[in-house]
Amino acid sequence: MLSVFSVVNQKYHRSPNHEITKCPYTSLVVVDVDAEVVANTRLSADYNVIALAAPAIASDVKPGQFVMVRVGTGSDPLLRRPFSVFEILRDERGRATAITLLNKRVGVGTRLLFKMERGHVVPVLGPLGRPFEPVEPPIRAWLVAGGVGLAPFATLAETLRTRAVDVTLFYGGRSATDLFYVDWFQRLGVRTVLTTEDGTQGERGRVTLPLERALRSIDREQPIMMYACGPEPMLEAVAHLARRFDRPSQVSVERVMGCGLGGCYSCVIRVRQHHGGSHFVRSCIGGPVFRGDEIVW
Repeated sequence: MLSVFSVVNQKYHRSPNHEITKCPYTSLVVVDVDAEVVANTRLSADYNVIALAAPAIASDVKPGQFVMVRVGTGSDPLLRRPFSVFEILRDERGRATAITLLNKRVGVGTRLLFKMERGHVVPVLGPLGRPFEPVEPPIRAWLVAGGVGLAPFATLAETLRTRAVDVTLFYGGRSATDLFYVDWFQRLGVRTVLTTEDGTQGERGRVTLPLERALRSIDREQPIMMYACGPEPMLEAVAHLARRFDRPSQVSVERVMGCGLGGCYSCVIRVRQHHGGSHFVRSCIGGPVFRGDEIVW
């Protein structure tokens, strides 16, 4: 089943006669599909990548956008959960047929997603949110990922490499057991800088340490764009580094979301206004991607 929605006056409704209606915030069609699980790859005891047959979403999604997934059939969890789109899978003709989600088993919803088997059907709403803005050469792209914050960078890295952009991935986790897909990014031509807090892979410490060294050493005449996704303290640190070294940044925030369409106001975040002061915006439609200097940390 596929349903088409549009966002109007900060609410959502089914489009008349099921016509495709553009979303004014992202200029993208939002659809609700019953997606079949076509694969579930367990990366470790806690992480998995689940593939969902959703061509209507896969063909429209942009790097940094997300979907809302209803992982259970009962009341726990009652609401859908937001997940960044990890990969876009294509058939032999190059047609987008499915999306994947990078999942870490933490709570009730993520445990259910971890256990799902091939053939299971889940409702998926998307694509949602404001995406990243990919750069063009000669601008270099520095991606900064913490843990499952790696998720939106697979599609972003593919888009950037298609444009021949020089890409570096700064990727950090608590331990080596929290780092995945490193070879995948390297095969794409992405330079990788790894850190773990316990020193089991890459440099010991947080990912902002090599990032700061790189900011110090790079030629001031070389333009770069910094992209970040991960825990909010990491995003704040990246945004502060970007401002300190006078570099632009785009950060994808992780907020609790109840609907993903702006109706519940559970995901608000304070941002600066152009004329001074600040106000709250809903990160599901105003984001999840913001300029790093736009957020009041």
